[in-house]
Amino acid sequence: MREMIFICKFLYVNLYPSINKKKRNSVMAVGEKIKMTGTGLMVPDLPVIPFIEGDGTGPDIWRASSRVFDAAVEMAYKGKRKVQWLEVFAGESSFNRSGEWLPEETVEAFREYLVGIKGPLTTPVGGGIRSLNVALRQILDLYVCLRPVKYIDGVPSPVKHPENVDMFIFRENTEDIYAGIEWSEGSREAKKIISFIRNEMGVDKIRFPETSGIGIKTISKEGSFRLVRAAIRYALQEKRKSLTLVHKGNIMKYTEGAFKNWGYEVAQTEFRNETVTQRESWILSNHDDDPGLSAEGHAILIDPGYTMMTNNQKQSVINEVGDALQLVSTHGNGKWKEKLMVSDAIADIALQQVLTRAAEFDVIATMNLNGDYLSDALAAQVGGIGIAPGANINYNTGHAIFEATHGTAPKYAGLDKVNPGSVILSGAMMFKYLGWNEAHDLIWNALVKTISMKKVTYDFHRLMENATLLKCSSFADAIIGNM
Repeated sequence: MREMIFICKFLYVNLYPSINKKKRNSVMAVGEKIKMTGTGLMVPDLPVIPFIEGDGTGPDIWRASSRVFDAAVEMAYKGKRKVQWLEVFAGESSFNRSGEWLPEETVEAFREYLVGIKGPLTTPVGGGIRSLNVALRQILDLYVCLRPVKYIDGVPSPVKHPENVDMFIFRENTEDIYAGIEWSEGSREAKKIISFIRNEMGVDKIRFPETSGIGIKTISKEGSFRLVRAAIRYALQEKRKSLTLVHKGNIMKYTEGAFKNWGYEVAQTEFRNETVTQRESWILSNHDDDPGLSAEGHAILIDPGYTMMTNNQKQSVINEVGDALQLVSTHGNGKWKEKLMVSDAIADIALQQVLTRAAEFDVIATMNLNGDYLSDALAAQVGGIGIAPGANINYNTGHAIFEATHGTAPKYAGLDKVNPGSVILSGAMMFKYLGWNEAHDLIWNALVKTISMKKVTYDFHRLMENATLLKCSSFADAIIGNM
């Protein structure tokens, strides 16, 4: 028996790549590749889209979600368009099949077909094995993690006014501490880095050098520019009103503080006619009210502590006023009110204000760790990550993977119980990314209607009065019925 199992596994591991290649060839016989052109994505009517079911509850969720996707496409385009799904593998299910957590075949499929979607993946336990989600983002350079967070009427929420939550979070996806540059306490590498920092750089701020693990935080100009550029373009395309740069630059001046400065630089150089900074808006507004106001008068109004500043600090504010007044012809006389407002917020204050003043936030651009905190905190306000969609995108190459934002929940695997909303809404995002807006709208509106009818899965049912409890598959049936 043991020999038979070994032979079967040996054959599968060795035949798996060729089996998968044949499957891809058969799909390509019907479907076509999505391509990136100089003007954007070129999406055929029969695109091949790779998918990963995911681990744990992944198969339950995918079966429900894929039926919703196919129904929406059929209803929107009456057979003129159809997705050719290509299954690929990663995570625990992949390891059980081929002995690999993230096969090169899977990476190559996402690379070749540009756009894909995935369920939740198990992150293997053990040193030296990184998160599979992070690995895919870094391998394909999916530098934007896009997380829309919008309240759906009727969803149970822990806050008083969840209806004020309607935001898009652009989280930088490849840098910051998620780059995984760190060494464990006591390791040869950690000791070497600490020794260099102390002896060569003269840094004496490491409190307990003998027992410290060491990590490196990287924030680059290029990474910041492309993230903020994508956020501004999206905000303009979606006709949003503001962009907030969230950072902790008051403490980390040369990483997070630099991100803030670079964010403003992108807005003021590449999108000058479309944007106005918050401080520029104050100066322009004061000029509209009093065109004869002196430069120093402006400085006192925008910086109440101006009179106590050093001469250099005063001159900096005067220069800022002068630069803003150069915009009078394009932004003055109230025209600045029609521009995209760009401001910044310290991360800890932002985490407080998305709770207390959510209506003041629209599009948020931030770094990896801040974005992780913010997106999950906001998701909790609108029903939890079980219904929160997400996307990982490289707007330059067109590569994108849409994904469940929650975990695998293995204790519910195979029970047809969990909420498939995260993958369903991620799929809706995918269709919008492809330009199939009609399919997106059908899914979104039908899901909203289903919840408004109080037809929900167990996570919402236990928090709602007079609701109808549905299985995962039945929730999909209800959404399709409401298209």
